[in-house]
Amino acid sequence: MHPRIKTFVYAGRGILTTFRDEPNARIHAVVGLLVITAGWFFEISRWEWCALLLCIALVLAAEAFNTAVESIVDLVSPEQHRLAGRAKDTAAGAVLLLAMGAATVGLIVLGPYVWAYL
Repeated sequence: MHPRIKTFVYAGRGILTTFRDEPNARIHAVVGLLVITAGWFFEISRWEWCALLLCIALVLAAEAFNTAVESIVDLVSPEQHRLAGRAKDTAAGAVLLLAMGAATVGLIVLGPYVWAYL
């Protein structure tokens, strides 16, 4: 197998690991699919698609980074340590901040459509 192709295989393995091992990643993916379904239903504009898809991708990527941080911390500090906990909490907090921002963008984009529909 060509080395360039192997990099995609490894990346795919990382994505699968994230979704297999992290319940929050699966929750974010389901919410992302619901947002995509709503965007399709309401026939949102191209720029609205850009905003929503970028937010979905960023949240899922943040979950993957969080998974990587947690794995590295667990490897180098199998016992509990204040700094290990701090690193893991900070990475999880970053995901939460990004998810809250994405939810806000989702409300700004989809809110008027939902309101008009009701």
